[in-house]
Amino acid sequence: MIRAIAAVDDRLGISTDAGIPWNVPADVAHFRALTLSSNVLMGYGTYTEFANPMEGRTNYVATRRTEKLREGFLRVGDLRSFFTGGFEGDLWIIGGAMLYTTTLEEVEELALTRVAGDFACTKFFPPFEDKFRLGAEEVPPPVEGVPAIRFQTWQRN
Repeated sequence: MIRAIAAVDDRLGISTDAGIPWNVPADVAHFRALTLSSNVLMGYGTYTEFANPMEGRTNYVATRRTEKLREGFLRVGDLRSFFTGGFEGDLWIIGGAMLYTTTLEEVEELALTRVAGDFACTKFFPPFEDKFRLGAEEVPPPVEGVPAIRFQTWQRN
């Protein structure tokens, strides 16, 4: 199954030019738990944010750049071919904004962490509500000094 996972603010913002503008440990734990033992697909910009591949996952990078990727990362040059047989098992699309936009039509399920507030993001998750329906929502207990969050699972219509 192809899924996308993201944390978004009230305006579907996912990051600023400096990176993710919030620190929510429960979201990090949620991300790790959902993607463990799966394939993850990231864009080149997201790849540059990782010093090492994520353990317990096959780390794919969607890029047309020709330079060699660091050890533990696998290049995906043609998304169409990749989606029709380039991986086995579950795939999580983990960002960034351009990859979410170009792959949304392939996604069957969204795992979104809704972070309360407007964080003046400059990069956004694409509009999706007309193609998906909310399947489940969990509201973890509030943590002082951390933005309120909701974990949502959206299914393709």
